[in-house]
Amino acid sequence: FIFEALTLGIRDYMVKSGLPIKVCLGLSGGIDSALVAALAVEALGAEAVIGLTMPSEYSSKGSVADSMQLARSLSIECHQIPIKDMVKAFDRSMAEYFKGTDFGLAEENIQSRIRGSILMAWANKFGAVVLNTGNKSEYAVGYCTLYGDMNGALGVISDLYKSEVYALAEWMNEYYYEREVIPIASLTKAPSAELRPDQKDSDSLPDYFILDSILRAYLEHEKEVLEITNMGFDIGLVKDILNRVDMSEFKRYQSAPGLKISKIAFGVGRRRPLVQ
Repeated sequence: FIFEALTLGIRDYMVKSGLPIKVCLGLSGGIDSALVAALAVEALGAEAVIGLTMPSEYSSKGSVADSMQLARSLSIECHQIPIKDMVKAFDRSMAEYFKGTDFGLAEENIQSRIRGSILMAWANKFGAVVLNTGNKSEYAVGYCTLYGDMNGALGVISDLYKSEVYALAEWMNEYYYEREVIPIASLTKAPSAELRPDQKDSDSLPDYFILDSILRAYLEHEKEVLEITNMGFDIGLVKDILNRVDMSEFKRYQSAPGLKISKIAFGVGRRRPLVQ
């Protein structure tokens, strides 16, 4: 059902909008972009999908290798555009003002925004539409960068929790393709934004199984802190997650429209005040 809904959604969005049947997306070697690429190929055909892999000095070797493996499996074009020199140019420009401060979120987000600019430039130059690869778990807690990885005309998996992303990718390999198309490495590696040395999602977020359970209870079942805590979760963790959701509303207001597959999706399915 989810596979059919998402492929139909991609196809309808492009055809009914009168847009050129050409899309591009950033390939990081991770599971989110791999799944979106696979869905796009099934919806539009391999000739309509272009992948861009944009490694920085913090990208793992697998980031590029897994992206290229995916592209070969899907028979799509994939171009490597390193951003290391671009990041250094930003660093030099801001050095006078950032002097004496620690490497942090500002420097991490510069990398994401460079990638977002490259994707938009590619789309403008070649008449393509950028597909966003962010999932519902990330959007819920604001683990995403405005004008960076939030760029795009359509959020393909923005209504899929991270645990659902893994489940759908595994299903596609096992039952749809009946072979390894989405790289096993993308399914098994520790999720990471790769914006600083040895970074992992788990540095900032709980295990996605735990996070998604809390998010479902809050977003879809409208449970409050004590009700979720009574499900067996630490009250401090629950308060932190719910606060992140509420504080990230401003980001979701600026996010790409997404394909709705659940009862309560961000955007049309869940209206909240911008500030609370």
